[in-house]
Amino acid sequence: MNALIDQKLYDASYQDYREYDNLTDEELLTAYRSEGDRDAFEELVKRYERELFNYLRHYLGDAEIAEDVFQATFFLVHQKCELFEADRAFRPWLYRIATNQAIDAKRRNKRHLAVSLDAQTRNDENLWNIYSAQLTSEETDPCDSMIDLERGIQVREAVEQLPETLRQVLYLVYFQGMKYSEAAETLGLPFGTIKSRLNIAIKKLQYVLAKAV
Repeated sequence: MNALIDQKLYDASYQDYREYDNLTDEELLTAYRSEGDRDAFEELVKRYERELFNYLRHYLGDAEIAEDVFQATFFLVHQKCELFEADRAFRPWLYRIATNQAIDAKRRNKRHLAVSLDAQTRNDENLWNIYSAQLTSEETDPCDSMIDLERGIQVREAVEQLPETLRQVLYLVYFQGMKYSEAAETLGLPFGTIKSRLNIAIKKLQYVLAKAV
């Protein structure tokens, strides 16, 4: 009898999971806002846990601060869910909150945000090597760029020297794979401004990389 009850509870739990799995981000937030559905909110956090944390870690250069900002971001999602417009996309709205929180964190922790190249993990190195390959000129062999750690470090240093406005666009478009329209909504900027800033940032990086060859 107990086994039968346990199986029914498992089946019900699995069914709930499948239902959440089939909901869009916007539907999950609406369920949380209108019904106070905590499971829906937890599903949102789970969906963005790795993606958003990695974005914040790269943006801030510090895993501990990134974790704090991640927590603060979803706390604000909880607080501001009533302000979310039903016809908007959740992801750009979430990233806009996260980016603003990251900017505030950088201002508060200026002395502690210098990126230590020696402390970067191998995953960071691989990401930056791929990033380097995307940004190098056509004359450079992409395969060489992807396996060249030193060049990856040069790209990382070059990105850190860019103005905040250019770095924001690079992180969103290249690291997070956002479309221009999503990045524009995230940063509250016109589509053309996003495209222009990205082009400027890439040209600046190409110039730095060409000098380093």
